[in-house]
Amino acid sequence: MMNLHSAAAQLVTLAAEGEERGGNHDSLNPLVTGGGALIVLLLLLWITTRFNRDR
Repeated sequence: MMNLHSAAAQLVTLAAEGEERGGNHDSLNPLVTGGGALIVLLLLLWITTRFNRDR
């Protein structure tokens, strides 16, 4: 059974390897991703309010 210290050491190693490679894909633009998410959430809010007219 793995103890807490060895689990923490493995997580630190994994995090350090992730920093070297970088977490962002070249095709992911933060403005497009955030704008798309905002549009989807506003659309869901609009749909929810259309179905909830009795309040």
